[in-house]
Amino acid sequence: MTPVQGFLVFLVITLAFLGAAVVSGLRAKRAVHLPCVAGAVLALLVTIYYAEKLGGEYDLKTAGVITPIHLFLAKLTTLGYLLPVFTGVRTLRNQAGRKLHGRVAFAVLFMTVVTAATGTAMVLMSEPLQP
Repeated sequence: MTPVQGFLVFLVITLAFLGAAVVSGLRAKRAVHLPCVAGAVLALLVTIYYAEKLGGEYDLKTAGVITPIHLFLAKLTTLGYLLPVFTGVRTLRNQAGRKLHGRVAFAVLFMTVVTAATGTAMVLMSEPLQP
């Protein structure tokens, strides 16, 4: 699988798991929610792997200021995924934290969208490396 194919396939898989995690979380269906979250995290890791390979095919410096912005957001967002995991575990023990968990999860999803947008802009603005 090429880096572009791998990235796109696993991005779609990640988004599907995240969508299922949102729906099952809003419906408080833990038996579905927890495996969907685990699947989303695993798929995200593979997506990041292919994103790194894809980035190796471009001169990312030619994209300008968007490159350091995207890389910062990508790292921040990846670390941010720990927050809904932490609040989710707390919510398993104390349902009072469910509202906070939802807010944190949606904030990380928002950051995911922003990171995807800046990554797309970075690749589109970069010059491909010559083979």
